[in-house]
Amino acid sequence: MEAIKEVIMNKQSEVTLFSSSAIALYGYDQGMMSLINTNHDYLATMGISEEDPLVAVIVSVYYLGCAVGAVLAARLADIKGRKPGIVGCLVTAILGNFLMFIAGLGYSQGAIVVILIGRFVMGLGVGGIDVVIPVYSSELNEAGERGKALAQEFQANILGLNVAFGLNLLVTRLLGKSNQWAWRIPIIVMQIFPLLLLSFIFRLPESPRWFISQEKDKMAKGALAEIYDKGEVDRELEKLQKGRAEESSNKISWGDMLSMRGSQFHPTMLTVMGQVNQALTGYGCISVYGPQTFELLGFEVIDAEYITLGNYVFYLLMMTFAWMTIDIYGRRKLMVWGSGTLIVSFLLLTVFGGMVMEESIHVPTLSVAVPGVIVLYIATSAFGIGWLSQPWLIPTEIYPSSARAQGAAISVVIWGFANFAVTFLSPLLFNSLNYWIFLIFAATNVFAGVWTWLYSPETGGRSFEENAQFFTDAKEHNTWQVHKVNNSEFVGMPSGKEDAEGERQPLLGGQ
Repeated sequence: MEAIKEVIMNKQSEVTLFSSSAIALYGYDQGMMSLINTNHDYLATMGISEEDPLVAVIVSVYYLGCAVGAVLAARLADIKGRKPGIVGCLVTAILGNFLMFIAGLGYSQGAIVVILIGRFVMGLGVGGIDVVIPVYSSELNEAGERGKALAQEFQANILGLNVAFGLNLLVTRLLGKSNQWAWRIPIIVMQIFPLLLLSFIFRLPESPRWFISQEKDKMAKGALAEIYDKGEVDRELEKLQKGRAEESSNKISWGDMLSMRGSQFHPTMLTVMGQVNQALTGYGCISVYGPQTFELLGFEVIDAEYITLGNYVFYLLMMTFAWMTIDIYGRRKLMVWGSGTLIVSFLLLTVFGGMVMEESIHVPTLSVAVPGVIVLYIATSAFGIGWLSQPWLIPTEIYPSSARAQGAAISVVIWGFANFAVTFLSPLLFNSLNYWIFLIFAATNVFAGVWTWLYSPETGGRSFEENAQFFTDAKEHNTWQVHKVNNSEFVGMPSGKEDAEGERQPLLGGQ
């Protein structure tokens, strides 16, 4: 029993559990807003109709908050440490969530202003979480486990999505769409996540890499003592000090990352395009506006809501394959496969949607709607396995320690703006294009897949230093095309290589 406890609740397991619960915050918000947007009391309290563009503004302003929060959290995590950065983000998310809960509670004038402020403030906190958690997690996991760890965390993201949507559906059925508590209860229940995380974070170590980057060697040694056996602490400290010496001669600024002549511009563009391409897959629209998507296939509102819940449960189960495969087949291959599957799926959905909605075509609705549901479920699994975690993981694998939080911040900023655009435009596209929206997503997936195939190197199974070497070699070859650098070495996962020294080694090894 003691041996089982040691395996399950070692520091690495605790970090993964904590990180997973934190990432679940983002998934919970997606599931929460799906049905709140159609609650009659909510719409009346805000003084808007279901078709009002302000519905999309309330949803999407959250992502602007995420973009701003990403920059602030990256700075805080670099100056004060990863754990203080996480605490600050959790407290901010609690405040934003509370503002959302009290919006229009006992009053109606100004309610929409309060909900907008609450959405933005909560975005600040969750956007910050999305920056610091992947960095913190990747710094405490080895090269061969980084993908698995983050994919497991994003499976918790989908668990949060399921909990929120399921709770929302339950209270809506019990209380009705005209009851204010049918939309307020799912909002306030979200407080459970950050409050539990705040009570648990004291158990976790600060990143010794961060201590070393701040030249706090004594504190780094103390953090290592929480992780390693006494005889290994000095050896691990020496490794980190050696890595700091190698990086100290190459300080990285925002200019180095954003300027075309900067040393980190190539990794930054890879980070940017990863998030842009994830948004172009179209699944952010399907996730936030799930019931409306199934209505395009001919289902009534109530049926569409239950089918959406089934889709989210299937999504959660299929994410198991994501963490089982990401460190075997690699990030790049799964992303290309995901885009290919989504292209076929959205083309089929265009056909099915047309057969249902075009009056000139007379076919039984269920004969088309049921295959449409199956295809949409397949599209869900393709996105989860191929695209959900990869754009978040890659930025944590391609920057040196001194720029890792900045790289993650850029990733979240682009994600925030991209999802702001997607969630703002989606209702307009649903209303104006109907089922033709699926054809647009098929086309955008072509772009995402081709770009990934040409320019995204395989970062899995390699140390941070080895991944950095790709960008050096690409500059020497004067090309960003993966197939033209080092005889296509970075097209796939490495094979038959012994683990190197440096950042390939886990900080939580030996547990």
